[in-house]
Amino acid sequence: MFSIVSHGSNTDTPAQVLRDTLNQLQGPVSMLFAGMSVETDLAGFQAEAALDVQIHGSTSCLGVMTNQGAFVEGGKGCGFLAISDEAGAYGSAVLAVEADDDVEAAARSAILTALARAGRPGEAPELIWLSATPGIEERVIASIQETIGEGVPICGGTAADNEVAGGWMVFDGASAHGSGIALSVMFPSVSLGYAFHSGYRPTSTKGRVTASEGRQILSIDGQPGAEVYNEWSGGRIEQALNNKGGSVIANTSLAPLGRARDAVAGFDYYLLSHPESVSENSALGLFSNIDVGDEIVLMEGTEDNLVQRAARVAENALEMARLDQSRLSGALVIYCAGCMLTVQDRMDEVAQGVCQALGDKPFLGSFTFGEQGCFIGGSNHHGNLMISVVVFGD
Repeated sequence: MFSIVSHGSNTDTPAQVLRDTLNQLQGPVSMLFAGMSVETDLAGFQAEAALDVQIHGSTSCLGVMTNQGAFVEGGKGCGFLAISDEAGAYGSAVLAVEADDDVEAAARSAILTALARAGRPGEAPELIWLSATPGIEERVIASIQETIGEGVPICGGTAADNEVAGGWMVFDGASAHGSGIALSVMFPSVSLGYAFHSGYRPTSTKGRVTASEGRQILSIDGQPGAEVYNEWSGGRIEQALNNKGGSVIANTSLAPLGRARDAVAGFDYYLLSHPESVSENSALGLFSNIDVGDEIVLMEGTEDNLVQRAARVAENALEMARLDQSRLSGALVIYCAGCMLTVQDRMDEVAQGVCQALGDKPFLGSFTFGEQGCFIGGSNHHGNLMISVVVFGD
């Protein structure tokens, strides 16, 4: 028997929400996914969760959304999704990343530990659910694929806080890490589907990265990156340029940069990068890595696009799995925190749209500082301002 339930709240403690979630579950807990604001009582939750349950936890900006609605008011929302699947196998590992040069080793250890806990060492899972703290996501994905090979979809989202202040964490029932990895492997007894898209469309404005450093574009077509972006976007970051630097997160959420990744039937899938800062030397900082030679395209979106797109991505995941609502058990949903903050007063519409697309089945949605997903062509990526959905059949 496969059972999946979700529950969220703005006002109840995580411990109470956990109790309400588990009370609905039919059968023993195989896997518990947790999302909560950094303003909630994580310690109280961990005291309540001191039982033999595998927990994959990551903090989420302001709160979460479920089939009951969006829980972001007051910045204290939390929620859980629990799976009971005695015929399947699940394994989770939550590990600290102690230093920058420890990222790949931590990722290798996490995937191997999770497989061992699932009782499936040496096997390739059907899907990997990943949460990492900001800045290491691409390296974690690369290390996972180097360890177990390519071909396994990797989906999930980056841990977030409420103010981009470094308060994010990944956690389980006993530990929490401000720099770390939460990774779960799934061998479910039901079918899976997934989708990874954004609510943006490409413009005709494009150029090539001619100098970069990690997550900074130093130049585009030989000109300072921030100056080029400012021209492309109609002056969105003019003030930061005049001030010789600063945050531009709020100014750029409707005009990210995209790179074409995978094409199916002539349709390009774009991986997005969200400009987040301008440096003193007019470099443009992003929430994802960028490479010299990358062709970048100015993307455009509207609030209506961001409100409506999450439901469409959920529908894409169902189509990929060849499932209809009657054969669906539930879903995990990742919705970019930058998108959420842009349409914060319409988040109930977003949650309602996803709920309708999924036939009012249980889901847990987190608001993240980066999104991981697998395009239909089979390649795994870390991007920004994206939506990632995994659906479970019945």
